[in-house]
Amino acid sequence: MVRGPMARGPKSEVRDSLLPRLPIPDSRFPIPDSRLPRLPIPDSRLPRFQSGIPDFNYLYLFKNKSSVMPAIQTHSLTKYYGKSRGVIDLDFKVEEGETYGFIGPNGAGKSTTIRLFLNLLFPSSGKAEIFGHDIIREGKKIREMIGFVPSEVNFYKYMTVKELLEYSARYYRVTLNGHYKQLVDMLEIDLHKKFEDLSMGNKKKVAVVQALIHKPRLLILDEPTSGLDPLMQSRFFNIISEENQRGTTVFFSSHILSEVEKLCHRVAIIKEGKIVREDDIDNIKSTQLSRVSIHLIAPAKPLTIKTPGVIEKRDTLDGMTFLFKGDPRQLLRDLS
Repeated sequence: MVRGPMARGPKSEVRDSLLPRLPIPDSRFPIPDSRLPRLPIPDSRLPRFQSGIPDFNYLYLFKNKSSVMPAIQTHSLTKYYGKSRGVIDLDFKVEEGETYGFIGPNGAGKSTTIRLFLNLLFPSSGKAEIFGHDIIREGKKIREMIGFVPSEVNFYKYMTVKELLEYSARYYRVTLNGHYKQLVDMLEIDLHKKFEDLSMGNKKKVAVVQALIHKPRLLILDEPTSGLDPLMQSRFFNIISEENQRGTTVFFSSHILSEVEKLCHRVAIIKEGKIVREDDIDNIKSTQLSRVSIHLIAPAKPLTIKTPGVIEKRDTLDGMTFLFKGDPRQLLRDLS
């Protein structure tokens, strides 16, 4: 009998000479581990980072977007709650390996979009796919590939944190290894406390670990920093950045632009259920208006600023104030 770590089909005797030369392992044919092809790009049916399949360069994949299937793709995705608007005609694409920001004010439709992705809501019209899987017909398969940190965390309140994470690991059929212990230590989580006894911030930290223990292909974050103190926010951003470098696609929903700026490659801005702009983060930042105030500590010559993007300039008793749209580094160079 031929067996291997990728043999997931029924046990059967197969002559080695009759094994088909498949471009990818197929569950119907147990293939010896030594015969497995070394793929430059993983197939969605393959467990990632499994022994025998090397890690690959996600930066290469991100720069060569046409070579892989999008992590998320929506087609006129629409949701109404009766006559009330949820989201309307969402059309955007998230490439595998990137960190994608989804920003908008409260009530704009960010959480509705995420609930549609998770198959917790059904769209009124349109469709969306995650790694090529339809969000309606293939919700179970999609949930195996993703990790999710909700804006409000509610788990089984009488479980200890350790029991909760062990339960989650059994659900995903993974072992709590060094990666899990590293996350627990970085976020300073007390494993022996009951979940009902945790503060809002500590509940959010547990949700982050729970979302990452199975090393998901896609991580969805809905207002993930609410409740975290500044130190933990910094550690959280480091964790997400490291996960993205390992290959995890990140969908980051927030109403705070400064948070999105720290992590994201591209950003979609949603307002009143519609996407009003989608662009690279650098372009978003360059068109953002900032209020700048300059205060002089000693008498000096009148300030003259010729940097492009300075508008509504107004002199004050000890300097000036103005609105600025452009590269702040250029502004600082001109002022120095």
